[in-house]
Amino acid sequence: MVILGVDPGSRATGYGLIDRSGGDEQLLAADTIRVGGTDDHPTRLKQIYDALIEIIAAHGPDEFAVEMPVYGQNPQSMLKLGRAQAAAMMAALNRDLPVAQYTPKEVKKSVTGNGNASKKQVGFMIESILSVEGDGFTHDTTDALAIALCHGNRDAHDDGQSYTGWASFVDANPDRVSE
Repeated sequence: MVILGVDPGSRATGYGLIDRSGGDEQLLAADTIRVGGTDDHPTRLKQIYDALIEIIAAHGPDEFAVEMPVYGQNPQSMLKLGRAQAAAMMAALNRDLPVAQYTPKEVKKSVTGNGNASKKQVGFMIESILSVEGDGFTHDTTDALAIALCHGNRDAHDDGQSYTGWASFVDANPDRVSE
């Protein structure tokens, strides 16, 4: 399964593609889409959309995961981030990709085990998990890869069941209990 993770931003949007075939994660591509040449926000949104459409066409991902903006000091900045997220989601949806959204804390916890991890810690774990040197990666790129890994981790551990507690888990999975 190929997963495209996206860290949306109105000037820099990170993307990362990983392949989870065979149970291991392999880096396929990762970079930062830099939009510019204009201060016109709708034009930048179109640039994000167009770039992601090209990436989707080139790599044919099976699933799409994006980070959702959840907090901020400036309402205008949050509005711009939300629009960048929407442009990214529309690129995926217009190519019939299922879209999953994750909060920054979910992503950090999935990759590092700590929802309050620093960007440096996330970058270190990306390098370790994917066995790559990330010196050339921007924070946007490592965040996008973390989003893709978070989505892959969710799929790897999602057995389609929900449990109300340990007792219901044990009842549904007696073969997984050791004495």
